[in-house]
Amino acid sequence: MLTLSPWPRRLLRSAVAALVLLLLVVAATWIWLRQSLPILDGVLDTGALSNPVTVERDSQGIPFIQAEHRTDSAFALGFLHAQERFFQMDLLRRNSAGELAELVGEAALPHDREIRVHQFRERAERNVAAMPDDQQQILMQYAAGVNFGLAELGAAPWEYALLQAQPREWAPADSLLTIFSMYMTLQSNTGNFELRDNALAQLLPEDLYHFFVPKGGIWDAPLIGDARGPLPLPQTHIASLVEDGEPMAYEPMESEDMIFGSNNWVVGGALTEHGAAIVADDMHLAITVPNIWYRAGWNVPGTDFEMRGATLPGGPIIVAGSNGKVAWGFTNTTADWGDLIPLEISQNGEKYRTPEGWRAFDVVDEPLAVKGGVTEVLKVRKTIWGPVVGEDYTGNPLAYRWVAHDVQGANMNLLLMEVVETTREAMDLAPELGIPHQNFVLGDSLGNIGWTVAGPIPRRVGLEGNRSVSWADGTAYWDGYLTLAEQPHIYNPPSHRIWTANSRTMDGEYLRVMGDGGYALGARQQQIRDNLFAKESFTEQDLLDIQLDDRAVFLERWQQHLAALLKDNGGYADVLEQVENWGARASADSVGYRIVRNFRLRFIDLATAPVLTYMKRYDEGFKFGRVNRQVEYPAWEMLSGEPAHLLNPEYESWHDLKIAALDLVLEEMAEGGLPLSEQTWGVQNSAKIQHPLARAVSAINWFTAMPADPLPGDSHMPRFQSATNGASERLVVAPGHEELGIFHMATGQSAHPLSPFFGNGHRDWVEGKASSFTEKSAAYTLTLQ
Repeated sequence: MLTLSPWPRRLLRSAVAALVLLLLVVAATWIWLRQSLPILDGVLDTGALSNPVTVERDSQGIPFIQAEHRTDSAFALGFLHAQERFFQMDLLRRNSAGELAELVGEAALPHDREIRVHQFRERAERNVAAMPDDQQQILMQYAAGVNFGLAELGAAPWEYALLQAQPREWAPADSLLTIFSMYMTLQSNTGNFELRDNALAQLLPEDLYHFFVPKGGIWDAPLIGDARGPLPLPQTHIASLVEDGEPMAYEPMESEDMIFGSNNWVVGGALTEHGAAIVADDMHLAITVPNIWYRAGWNVPGTDFEMRGATLPGGPIIVAGSNGKVAWGFTNTTADWGDLIPLEISQNGEKYRTPEGWRAFDVVDEPLAVKGGVTEVLKVRKTIWGPVVGEDYTGNPLAYRWVAHDVQGANMNLLLMEVVETTREAMDLAPELGIPHQNFVLGDSLGNIGWTVAGPIPRRVGLEGNRSVSWADGTAYWDGYLTLAEQPHIYNPPSHRIWTANSRTMDGEYLRVMGDGGYALGARQQQIRDNLFAKESFTEQDLLDIQLDDRAVFLERWQQHLAALLKDNGGYADVLEQVENWGARASADSVGYRIVRNFRLRFIDLATAPVLTYMKRYDEGFKFGRVNRQVEYPAWEMLSGEPAHLLNPEYESWHDLKIAALDLVLEEMAEGGLPLSEQTWGVQNSAKIQHPLARAVSAINWFTAMPADPLPGDSHMPRFQSATNGASERLVVAPGHEELGIFHMATGQSAHPLSPFFGNGHRDWVEGKASSFTEKSAAYTLTLQ
């Protein structure tokens, strides 16, 4: 009798068991996640409101809050933020307070050590106490709303279960900590630009410094002043920087490659059909799940104003948007808002010299809690000017005088924008706005437009901010802050156009006042300006088209040079074909664009290596970082002029160096195993938009990551885009005509993967399709009473 083998049945049973187990795990995960879903409909009794508040959400999750008192709408917004975004808010406050290790463990200790020297939690509590009573009340009610929203979740946000932690209640000072987190994103907490620029100026031969670290050139497009002229060639031979037998240092120019800036501009009513100004704003930041912004709107009780725009979870304010009469947007100024001070130290190192004589450091113990570990005590050394944040290349300690440390540096005065009626009135608020210094671009329903700096500007005496000098003898110091009359500004220019993109905006006295904190190359700003002058009338769609402009204007001359180089090299026929047919834009399907832009960067790496090698001799950790943002100018002079005395001595000729740079590009592209015809820009520039915890737990990507879409756009064009950074929002709006406005936001409103709002709107952002600035018809209604 034939006996059948039992193995097929056993394998089938095992497969069925595995499938059942997998389904049980999925079901359990789904049930677990559902517990922390936000409440969308119904009536909730808060016990904290003077009158009921209605929250209507549309199908994309955009809420509009109707309240009879401003404190009540603040409570409602806090409730929404907590229900949808509490973990994000927690990371923001911990980031600037230097308290991340308490939540995630020892890996965050280096960050906490660096940040805690600024004592931002103590400063936040001081700043709240200094606020007007009405703002304190709004902050208190916002915090109460956050804590109520957190308590009303069926379970803590899912991230806390993964971390085996419990969320901590929100306090009014935590809202200020979110502002300090934005300072850390938009400015340096250690004065890195000044530190590196000073080292280059002090160590390089003077002519090489001015050549390799220029302060502008033909790509400049300031609002006041002109572009800078061409660079004179230095006389010093670059080979003199390298000692015999010294290995050359080669590092990628990643910071010049990825300058995470922002764009904004405004056109006046003379250029629009409806007669109102139109403001466009796209803030370029790291894009994660969830997005940094949360869209919302509310009525301003007792007025006819209605707020709409982007809020930062953690605070009760619209950051960029419209109140129905004035619209505004921000880009980082990239100017100079802090000074490093080299200290004169006593022989025993315990005192430093001040204008009043020798003084002992104030030393404060800061406990750094560590999850699963022992609390570490950090000793913070403080001076009368600010904390000690590091050392220069000689080992001399440096104190930091920074606007963020002062009570003027962080406040809730952006709330005052809720009831301004004109551009001029809004501009007058600029020095009082306690935020990281921004290009404040505005337009109103009457067609007026303006630009100024939002944020307090220090009045420097006895020093230029770009050079670190001792303040010990009293001749160098800050004498308070500029008055409104001294504030840089432009109002209703004759062109009816204003534009900014993190590059130099000013010249003359205004530039001296603002200083240089590492301005971006002007190519992106120039392309925006030229687009604005290419038309004499504009609609909202016209301004979105400029936001989506991915033409490679900046790289055209590099493409032409590379094509000419390859025509004399028969071994690169397939590469030449791609370069010649590159499409002249950063298209996701362009191979030639990828080759040209990466050739430029590798050429810069090889051409400037002697300078980096020289600097590393004095400071092993030296990196160009932000100081090389204008490196395009010396790079082009070397590429096009081929000055023999500036050739990297490791190469026989400039031709050899250029071919070596191209070969590096082709080797890097080939690493993926694709044929050249498939090695597109989109392959390199595919979206990698993930939850912060996915770095540690990759399985989180399975249910939180956005699709890995090939993305158009790049650094030096209006449509800035990388795999992880880009337009966190795109806003186009004319005050009084919000129904015509456009708003794009990556990812979606909710951080919860089972929320109906998770990822809603993301496709519009990816594809550049116009989506509504205003909320649509209500799909959900929640009443808080």
